[in-house]
Amino acid sequence: MSPAAHPFLATDLATGLTTDLATGLAANEASEHRPLIITLFAVFVVATLVITVWAGRQTKDAADFYAGGRQFSAFQNGLAVSGDYMSAASFLGIAGAIAIFGYDGFLYSIGFLVAWLVALLLVAEPLRNSGRYTMGDVLAYRMRQRPVRTAAGTSTIVVSIFYLLAQMAGAGVLVSLLLGITSDAGKILIVALVGILMIVYVSIGGMKGTTWVQMVKAVLLISGTLLITFLVLLKFDFNISDLLGTAAENSGKGAAFLEPGLQYGATGTSKLDFVSLGIALVLGTAGLPHILIRFYTVPNAKAARKSVNWAIGIIGAFYLMTIALGFGAAALISQKEIIESNPSGNTAAPLLALHVGGVDSAWGAILLATISAVAFATILAVVAGLTLASSSSFAHDIYANVIRRGRATEKEEMRAARWATLFIGIVSIGLGALARDLNVAGLVALAFAVAASANLPTILYSLFWKRFTTQGALWSIYGGLVVAVGLVLFSPVVSGDPKAMFPGVDFAWFPLKNPGIISIPFGFLMGWLGTLLSKEEPNAAKYAELEVRSLTGTGAH
Repeated sequence: MSPAAHPFLATDLATGLTTDLATGLAANEASEHRPLIITLFAVFVVATLVITVWAGRQTKDAADFYAGGRQFSAFQNGLAVSGDYMSAASFLGIAGAIAIFGYDGFLYSIGFLVAWLVALLLVAEPLRNSGRYTMGDVLAYRMRQRPVRTAAGTSTIVVSIFYLLAQMAGAGVLVSLLLGITSDAGKILIVALVGILMIVYVSIGGMKGTTWVQMVKAVLLISGTLLITFLVLLKFDFNISDLLGTAAENSGKGAAFLEPGLQYGATGTSKLDFVSLGIALVLGTAGLPHILIRFYTVPNAKAARKSVNWAIGIIGAFYLMTIALGFGAAALISQKEIIESNPSGNTAAPLLALHVGGVDSAWGAILLATISAVAFATILAVVAGLTLASSSSFAHDIYANVIRRGRATEKEEMRAARWATLFIGIVSIGLGALARDLNVAGLVALAFAVAASANLPTILYSLFWKRFTTQGALWSIYGGLVVAVGLVLFSPVVSGDPKAMFPGVDFAWFPLKNPGIISIPFGFLMGWLGTLLSKEEPNAAKYAELEVRSLTGTGAH
């Protein structure tokens, strides 16, 4: 993976797959066994549509649509949270990063997992106790409803749209390459079909349908990763030392492959970029809207806390296995083949499936098709979660509480959510089609940076700072949002780099590819400064109520 593509691991396929499988070994196998691939894709799509329709018949009111009726157990929600979190960047990106950069790629696995400790210790239980359906519920509890809900809804939609764009573009590229579609019209059609599936999942199934799809996807992803990990270890007689030694030797970098510095040791800027990305990743997870709304699907705060524990266990096991995938790819496949297939390493996992099964065998083709179908399932599930988060925030925060001033009925609110789903789906299809050939690494980096810069400071201040005011919340959200977006726009991710979104122009003056190291402290600073300069008197009684409620669950929905 090139440094230009690194903010969020070449993210969810879209950065590197444009040149890859079509020219690589996997594409040849894909063309020979295309009926098998199409069948696996179709089975997954049909199965998830059946689940969605079944869940939709049980969606009776707003609590069902937004929070799945709060009927999911801690284990079920933990599985669904894992499905929401383990995107294609995790599955393909980390394996590719390790295959090319060794130890430095492995650091991503640690970062993803550590991020959950912040969610567990600071956010999960208080958030479940304090709100009903969205982040805006928590922020508006002791502040002026309309401006705070507008800001929360805006931030949620911005984060979700940018994340969605990367997913949509990635889905279009992955499916079109595996199915042998090369025309622009065909790629746009694939993006549109993914968007239509996304709209159906959310508008019909709501949170119930989306949660079951997430659970199925998590099981598929864990099962596929476990199978490939087992086959890799089997080739080395379950001797980890042999695996690492062979990987180091085959990489052409020797002992340096197992030591830090291959990716982030060249310059001071690259080291600073890694710190910035790490901060955004660790802190952004606890502010991602599609993760936050999952805490409302369980019956109480205890179940929310347990579901995060389950998620940490499942996600931890998964990221341990990505180490075997990455070093296994480095050991069994030449660096030349990996990089020729995709300069960012995103196809290392499919190539590994092909090699452990046998390059010229039906078993290898079956493994390749299975891993490809799992990657597609991953994209669909994450897309559904993001769409639900943004449509829920629009309907509940902006429509019901800002436009209708709390006078909307549940039926009207759910209708607004479905219309919002349609609108967001259309926007995502349009943007995904436009971005199908672009490097969109910065889009997911932007989603994490905005979540960490705008959402997290406001949530933490609201839950734990007695003096926090409406002005502080607005300054924190909008300040973090504007700075994060602005710095990415003027970074090498967008221009001034051969792998930038617009490589032909150069207006990049910010040297880092992730703005987290600047925008996150700025978001916290603006929340503090806005509160200090505010003439509004904090509502001490409301804060006392919120404190008791967030810590004990008294009065929680």
